[in-house]
Amino acid sequence: MTVRILPLPETAPPVPDHGLGALSTDRGNLPLDSVDVHASITGLAAGIEVVQGFRNPFDVPLEATYVFPLPDRAAVTALRMEAADRVIEGRLKERGQARQDYDTAIAAGQRAAIAEEDRPDVFTMRVGNILPGERITIRLSLDQLLPHESASSATFRFPLVVAPRYIPGAPLDGERAGSGVADDTNAVPDASRISPPVLLPGFPNPVRLAVTVDIDPSGLPLTQIRSALHVVAEEGDGERTTVRLQPGERLDRDFILRLDFAPHESAALALVPDESGEEGTFSLTVLPSGEARPRPRDVVLVLDRSGSMYGWKMVAARRAAARIVDTFRAEDRFAVLSFDNVIERPRDLGSGLADGTDRNRFRAVEHLAALGARGGTEMLAPLDEGCRLLTDPTRDRVLVLITDGQVGNEDHLLAHLEPRLHGVRVHTVGIDQAVNAGFLNRLAAIGGGRCELVESEDRLDEAMEHIHHRIAAPLATGLALHADGLEIVPDTVAPTRPGALFPGVPLQIAGRFRGAPSGTLTVRGTASDGTAWEQRATGIVTKDPATRSIWARAHLRDLEDRYTVGGPGDLEQRIISTSLRFGVLCRFTAFVAVDSRVATEGGTPHKVVQPVETPRGWAGAAPMAERQVSPAAFAMDMDEDLDMDMDLQRSAPPHVRPPCPLHRCRPPPPAHPRCRKAPLPVTAHPLRPRPVPQAAPSAAPAGRQAPRPRPAPRLRPSPGSSRNWPTSWAASARSPIHEKSASSTC
Repeated sequence: MTVRILPLPETAPPVPDHGLGALSTDRGNLPLDSVDVHASITGLAAGIEVVQGFRNPFDVPLEATYVFPLPDRAAVTALRMEAADRVIEGRLKERGQARQDYDTAIAAGQRAAIAEEDRPDVFTMRVGNILPGERITIRLSLDQLLPHESASSATFRFPLVVAPRYIPGAPLDGERAGSGVADDTNAVPDASRISPPVLLPGFPNPVRLAVTVDIDPSGLPLTQIRSALHVVAEEGDGERTTVRLQPGERLDRDFILRLDFAPHESAALALVPDESGEEGTFSLTVLPSGEARPRPRDVVLVLDRSGSMYGWKMVAARRAAARIVDTFRAEDRFAVLSFDNVIERPRDLGSGLADGTDRNRFRAVEHLAALGARGGTEMLAPLDEGCRLLTDPTRDRVLVLITDGQVGNEDHLLAHLEPRLHGVRVHTVGIDQAVNAGFLNRLAAIGGGRCELVESEDRLDEAMEHIHHRIAAPLATGLALHADGLEIVPDTVAPTRPGALFPGVPLQIAGRFRGAPSGTLTVRGTASDGTAWEQRATGIVTKDPATRSIWARAHLRDLEDRYTVGGPGDLEQRIISTSLRFGVLCRFTAFVAVDSRVATEGGTPHKVVQPVETPRGWAGAAPMAERQVSPAAFAMDMDEDLDMDMDLQRSAPPHVRPPCPLHRCRPPPPAHPRCRKAPLPVTAHPLRPRPVPQAAPSAAPAGRQAPRPRPAPRLRPSPGSSRNWPTSWAASARSPIHEKSASSTC
């Protein structure tokens, strides 16, 4: 295939290019030409280097913007820029100061790069004043602790694409926060920073991807290495193994390696002194054992059926939900809430909690079998309704959310739910090959539960075994840490609230200590039978430098979540000072690298936003405005799609007709309840947007489904609007799920 490069006309003004326009090939902009990931796993910790190569094939200076993901638990500790014979080390600064330094350097004609965090797993890289024909390389260094899925398995997950996210709320006036395709809204004031343009389907592979993972078990009994979504080559000498990604792969799904171990002792306390010797970092791992005594439970199952769940994700979500329903006993009570723009319940089960009888479980599975993907991801109302149902303190209260997590208003959701989750355990099940793991992990942590990620139907059965144990009674709750001979620095333990202990799921706690690196730590709590539970570990001095940065990242994540839900006024400054002291990137700081040499005459370089891949499996669900980057193709596709949409709407039965596809209509159609939202005051703060009041949809009478309004004809979507595909409407009338009865195991 021949790709034609179009030079920039001399008369073209230097305006930003949001994925459309002058600096383009026939099908998109390509400033990024390579991504190399090299990970060194030692034991259960990984050191990662990410190398991004930017190239300017044009005859004018270029500024490239790239929105990309990183593991949400990883600590970004360094940035380096390499251009020609120059090597510039990045410096971590307060975010506002870093932006000012970057803008000043670009205006003066100097090369510069800045890396900013917009979500725990979404980052923005800007590289400015790339000279014609020049290549600039950016190197990022990360440290990460591998999360445990069970006592005998750990996972290395490296995300490779930021999937399109549902953006609720009313558009804000004024200048955009970023250069993405979605409008900033009162619910997501930085939506334009997390919505990069998406490559057209069929675009030739624009970025060379290389992933290499060196694995040193470091004494752990490693038995198997499994690659979940990619074909890899494995080589090694028995003690050290190297895994390489097959060439030619695209950045359209997560890279996942699972490391399986033979049974081993996981209870350990590592003490890592600082160079000064005055303080240090501890890392405690506790592996609980035993069986919990089951108690009567109240369980609310919340299932996402929005348009992004189209295809295999909807099938897997239905199967996962049916498997959970199958675990309910007669003494349990439950509710099933499926949602897109509205909330629906199984018929004949009422608006409250139903007993876990065979008949009620059959009704729930019958409801799940009829679900298809459609509509937008209005997640606040169903989660709020789930919390409202879980009010009985004499029973175990469990909320399970099954979703891909692709929403942009994570902070609003967490701020609204946190005060309502006291006494409620929240487990999240993320189903996608480019899942929003950052949000799902944060929600599970605030709810004292666990997050399970499912990247394929093949993985579903294994994941459901884990989920089955976690929604049952925990081994111990009310956990607290007690030190003997080790002085813990106050308010440094992460996670702040350890949550509950579940069978076979290791508990990991880290923090800072003062003085001599010696002593013991004891975790105490209350067992499921009401008796006292405790486990003790004696400290062992080690010299792993990554322990400090891994703790700092976890501590900063806790502080940011506390800030989101309304922490004390001095919390922002504390976050900044902690980030700068330990050299770990956070939402209030940024890495900036500025070349002291002047490369151009100054001025404003042409700005190009790097388009990203459509996540694999999203072909039928990707929103139009977020996946297209060619204005001509966009207009033609809209005309064809509008005809198909109207034909399907006329032929579809009322209960499967889609809602208004323009979730931010201007002006709002009076007949559509989704668009009746009063504008809220503008807030530009990156972490504390104002809450968005969202009234729960009116419930339909028992045994009936609420009627869906007929959508008004659509002529043009607003940028970032949610797109409902015809295939999802047709799919909503049938289901490939196969449950023989309420007690089937799928």
